[in-house]
Amino acid sequence: MKSKKFPPLVEGGFAPIAPPEPGLTVATMIDRAAAMREELRARQAETEAKGRLSEAINQRFVDAGFYRAIQPRIFGGYEFSVPDFMRVMMEVSRGCPESGWVLSLTAGHAHLFASFPERAQIEVYGSDGEFRAPGVPPPSGQAVAVAGGYRVTGAWDYVSGCDIATHFIGGALVRDPETKAPRGSIVIVFDRRDYAIVDNWDMVGMQGTGSKRVVIEDVFVPAYRAIRWTNANGELAVERPGRSLHSNPMYFGRTVPFLVAESTAVVVGAAYGALDVYGDVVKGKKAHFPPFPYRYELAEIQHNYGRCQTLIDTASFAAIRAGAQYMELSQREAEGGAPFDAEWERRLHMVEQQCIHLCHEAVDIMIRTAGTSSVRKDAMLGRYWRNIATIRTHLAHQSDATAVNFGRFHFGLPVIGRM
Repeated sequence: MKSKKFPPLVEGGFAPIAPPEPGLTVATMIDRAAAMREELRARQAETEAKGRLSEAINQRFVDAGFYRAIQPRIFGGYEFSVPDFMRVMMEVSRGCPESGWVLSLTAGHAHLFASFPERAQIEVYGSDGEFRAPGVPPPSGQAVAVAGGYRVTGAWDYVSGCDIATHFIGGALVRDPETKAPRGSIVIVFDRRDYAIVDNWDMVGMQGTGSKRVVIEDVFVPAYRAIRWTNANGELAVERPGRSLHSNPMYFGRTVPFLVAESTAVVVGAAYGALDVYGDVVKGKKAHFPPFPYRYELAEIQHNYGRCQTLIDTASFAAIRAGAQYMELSQREAEGGAPFDAEWERRLHMVEQQCIHLCHEAVDIMIRTAGTSSVRKDAMLGRYWRNIATIRTHLAHQSDATAVNFGRFHFGLPVIGRM
C-alpha cells in the first residue's frame, strides 16, 4: 500500500519528499539494527550516565533511516507496516532499551501525526522530512482559543527524547475564552524552538531516555496544528482530518493500540537482550557447592533458560500478530467492511499489555536465578531488569484498568477514564 500523489495543496505548491534511500527494505533496516546491537549494549552505562541519547547514536539512527520507518512515504518516510516497525524497534532495544525507547517514542509518533490537518503535515515535514516528535497526549497544558488558533501554556512531564527531538506533540485542555469552562482537549504539534527543557528525570530505570519536563509559555499555535483529542466528557475523538492525505489504511487505524505498540516492542526487545546477557552470566559462573559445575550445567538453570525463551517468544509472536491484526482491521474498514471499533481497540491494547507482563515475568526469573552480583548498580542484567520494571509503570500499561473498561464497554456500561 502506497501513499497517493497529490496536486499542490497550499499556496506555493507541494512537492512530495523522496526518502533518503528509496529502495531501502525492511530486511536491510533490521540488519542495520542488529549490527548495532553490541555497540548499543556496550554504551548502555554511558547512555544512562548522560541521561539522554547521545548525539552520535542519534545520528547513527538518522543515517540508518530508523526514524522514518513508519513515516508516510510522501513525506520522506519508508511507510513500513506496523509489524515491521515493531521488528526494527525490538532489534534496537535488544541492544539498549533506553535508546530503543527514545527511538520508538519519537519515530512512532509519525503515525499519530498522519492524522493532523494536511497543512500541518506539509509545514512540519518541510523540505527534508526530518521528524522526531515525543508526545504526551494527556492535557498538561492550557489552550485558550484566539483568532486563528490558540495561545498555549503548559508543562509536560516524561517527554522521552526531548533533547534530540525536532518537534513535540502535547495535549492541552481547551477553555472557553470568556467562561474558562473546559471544552475537552486537543493535541498540538510544536516546533523545537517553542519549548524549554527542565531536567527533572531521576529514576532507578530508563535514566538514559532523558524523559524530562517540557515547558511552553504563552505560545501561539495556529488551529491547523491541533486536532481534537477528547470531548468535554473525556471521550476520545475519532475524527482525524489529515488522514485523507494518505491512501495507506494503516494511518486510519485507532491511535491507542499503535502508541502502545511502540513501547511493547521496546519491552520485547529488552527481554531478548536480557536473555542474551543471562546466557553469558550462567556460562561464566560456577555453582557454590561441589563439584562446582558451571551454572548452565544445572538442570534448574536449563529449565529457567527454556522457560524464559518461551515467555519472550510468546510475547514477541503475540505482539507481531497484534500489529498484523491492526493492519487487517484498518484495511477492512478502508474497504467498507466492519469498522475498527473501540472494542477491537481495547482487545489489541490488552494483548500488548500481556506481552509486557510475559517479558517482565521472564526477566524476573533471570534476575532471581543469575545471582546477587546481577543486581549490582553496574550489572548489565540488572539494568535490563530495572528498565523493564520502570516501563511497566507507564499509564498505558495499567492492564487492570484496561481489562475493567473492556468488560464495561462489552456489557454496555460506561467506561471509567480513558484506559
